[in-house]
Amino acid sequence: MVEIRRTSNSRRRKIADHFTEQVAKKELLRLKGLRHKDETVWFGLGMFGIVGWAVAIPTLIGIAFGLWIDRTWPSRYSWALMFLITGLVIGCINATYWVRKIRSKIIEDDEQ
Repeated sequence: MVEIRRTSNSRRRKIADHFTEQVAKKELLRLKGLRHKDETVWFGLGMFGIVGWAVAIPTLIGIAFGLWIDRTWPSRYSWALMFLITGLVIGCINATYWVRKIRSKIIEDDEQ
């Protein structure tokens, strides 16, 4: 005769707890998706654009200002190169600001 083994109560409780955790995780993901349903792929591409322009605009302004100084007051130093680097640093700081701002907004929304 075949003997039927029953699982112990502690094992059943572990399985039920694991199942409950998995359901809770999926429900949280679903709720998060509902809160952020307007953030599509275009939102991510837009963020790339913001970061790109946040770096590009100050860099181009720095180059233009440096070239103007080089033409107006010639010297043995390249002001265009110096302002290129300055604009790049300012642009990176600007991009960091935007990324942190959006990141903190996303984290704040997830905590609610």
